[in-house]
Amino acid sequence: MAAGEIQEEFVLNNVDDNTDGSVGNRLDFISREFWLGKTKWETVDPTSIPKDCYGAFVIDPNGRFYRYWANIICFWSMYSSFFTPVEFGFFRGLPNHLMNLESIQIIFFVDVIIQFFVAYRDRHTYKMVYDRKSIAIRYAKRSFALDLLGCIPWDAIYKVTGRREAVRCLIWIRLYRARKVEEFFQKMEKDIRINYLFTRIVKLITVELYCTHTAACIFYYLATTLPPAKEGSTWIGSLSMGDYKYINFREIDFWRRYITSLYFAIVTMATVGYGDIHAVNTREMIFIMVYISFDMVLGAYLIGNMTALTVKGSNTERFRDKMTDLLRYMNRNKLDKDIRSQIKSHLRLRYESTYTKASVLEDIPVALRSKISQTLYIEIIQQVPLFKGCTDEFLNQIVMKLNEEFFLPGEVILEQGSAVDQVYIVSHGCLEEVAIGEYGSEEFIAELEPHSIFGEVAVLCNIPQPFTVRVCELCRLLRIEKQSLASILQLYFTDNRQILNNLLKEKDTDLRIKQLESDITYFITKQDSELALGVISAAAYHGDLNHLKGLINAGADPCKTDYDGRSALEKDTDLRIKQLESDITYFITKQDSELALGVISAAYHGDLNHLKGLINAGADPCKTDYDGRSALHLAASRGHEDIVKFLMQRGANVNCIDKFGNTPLLEALKSGHDSVAAILVKNGALLNLEDAGCYLCKVVIESNIDFLKRLLENGLDPNSKNYDQRTPLHVAAAEGLHLVAKILIKFGANVLAQDRWGNTPLDEGHRCGSKPLTKILEHAKEEHMGERCVLQRDDSR
Repeated sequence: MAAGEIQEEFVLNNVDDNTDGSVGNRLDFISREFWLGKTKWETVDPTSIPKDCYGAFVIDPNGRFYRYWANIICFWSMYSSFFTPVEFGFFRGLPNHLMNLESIQIIFFVDVIIQFFVAYRDRHTYKMVYDRKSIAIRYAKRSFALDLLGCIPWDAIYKVTGRREAVRCLIWIRLYRARKVEEFFQKMEKDIRINYLFTRIVKLITVELYCTHTAACIFYYLATTLPPAKEGSTWIGSLSMGDYKYINFREIDFWRRYITSLYFAIVTMATVGYGDIHAVNTREMIFIMVYISFDMVLGAYLIGNMTALTVKGSNTERFRDKMTDLLRYMNRNKLDKDIRSQIKSHLRLRYESTYTKASVLEDIPVALRSKISQTLYIEIIQQVPLFKGCTDEFLNQIVMKLNEEFFLPGEVILEQGSAVDQVYIVSHGCLEEVAIGEYGSEEFIAELEPHSIFGEVAVLCNIPQPFTVRVCELCRLLRIEKQSLASILQLYFTDNRQILNNLLKEKDTDLRIKQLESDITYFITKQDSELALGVISAAAYHGDLNHLKGLINAGADPCKTDYDGRSALEKDTDLRIKQLESDITYFITKQDSELALGVISAAYHGDLNHLKGLINAGADPCKTDYDGRSALHLAASRGHEDIVKFLMQRGANVNCIDKFGNTPLLEALKSGHDSVAAILVKNGALLNLEDAGCYLCKVVIESNIDFLKRLLENGLDPNSKNYDQRTPLHVAAAEGLHLVAKILIKFGANVLAQDRWGNTPLDEGHRCGSKPLTKILEHAKEEHMGERCVLQRDDSR
């Protein structure tokens, strides 16, 4: 059903639930509603325009006059729909005593004229259109031609033109008026004051009776197409019931002929004919075949509707049940008429349109709903000026939190001075921002078109809504909650700054922001002053540490001063105030540390996507934890090559040293990640051991041969000495570790190096008594002496 064809709804001052009332009560109600009697119901339309707009001969479709007129037209449309088949089938030109019935066409002609002045609701914008030119063009394009043709006195023209049969067939155009009856039944079905089952049964019975009534008229018309001399070759001319014969049937009483035709139509529709009435000629056979085929479709329609009434699952029934519950709730709580009308308008919009998607996607997984939202809304979000220059990741997060809503013309979305919890983006439609004066006067501020955003100033600056936002035409808005937006902005620091910059840039091009500049500055300054006074007086002066922490975490500047220029630290010079300085520093450091821990945790677990998100949001990849370990330390120790490469691309320090003297390269070598170590070395990483001798001696004692090889391969000096001037080879010889000694010698360890007592590794080997070790050391000594002789010989030359 089109949105522009919404029927009026009613509001009760005191609800009298009569949905279960007697048939007599319902018939009495219908009669009171259909006729012109007074009613205790009052129509309210929140989207209607002011009464002064209906000047210049424009008629309000919700006004009392037009409602009465519509009821009159509905009654005579019902008469015309039933009498037209009778006139066509039983009268070849109305007799003189029925000629007065043609005067009824004057009423329909007047209605044609009135329709050129009746305002209508646009089905796209949902606004009332009261421009006479638009009203006339719309009616002329839609039903004017058929309405006008139906008003022509075809019977008189038929008699004047020599009783041409083609002219008489044009009276069927008047059946177009049956749409008025259909609209009446639709109105009754949606009216919760009338029992739905009763209304539907009456409608179905009316449909069945009308079909058989029309068929009966056509049956008789087919019999009259043959001349009187051949009337025996027709179904009624050959008919005899008992002793009664239908000879010269044209002379028989009208009601007897009509009832006989109706009987033929009904038994044929029910397909229980007894054979007493049947087709005689070919024309009648063809029509009966078509009629029975139509009856099968009509029977399926009737049975289907009766089944639906039993199941009670139609949209109309759900609408009625919902409306009934809402009316009872509104009357129980005595809500005013404006709120009533808005609630009912939204419910009708949901019932009569397919705009809302929430109910359709309820069973879809959240991940798929997010993809659907990205497909539907990402292009809209990209064109919003406030989000200009923001990253795609940030925009995707915004899109996933959007909710779609529709609003009718005249509704107020945000009121001036209210606290705002949502930000709205205009997807379709038009709204206006107005400033409300002291005495209710309105000043137009701006018109909001697609891709505009409102509520952002109040949410981002945490100030009351500066202007009232009102719907001008049916709008589709995308809404994001303040809490969701704040959580996203907290993660994407760079985009947060970009949005604030965009908001400030708009003051030169956007009249709204320009007018709000002083208000925004005032509220921001006021907030800073209140926080500063809270820090100074309430917290620092009284020593309330918890309160002070809360204020500073909320954004208060600990360096702000009061009206005398005194800061929080100067307010009181006793010991407890001085102790607050370290607490303040601690909390500031804590905030930085929490972000650094997030980066380090992502690097430790190898979560590249999370790490990228944090760093793209503004996190520093060089930040360290409480032990001085950076994200590169942990990534290297865990062997995450992709993390290591990404961190180095983002400027991580490859030679960062933690509190234990370890570098990322040393962490990679410890854990045996040679490929990671190679990447680090390629990018300039060094071991940077402060006491390489002691460290190597410790590795030798642990007999960690693989680790020793990696250290030596990456440039660690095998002749490094500890605090006793002992080299790693001294320790290996003293412990009898011939394999370790062999590796050290291979990398250039000196077997003749002396410690502070004058002992060499060879002396330690002899003292240890290990023959393999002694042999290795002696061999190394010989090679060393040979190399020395060669060098001396070269020097003498």
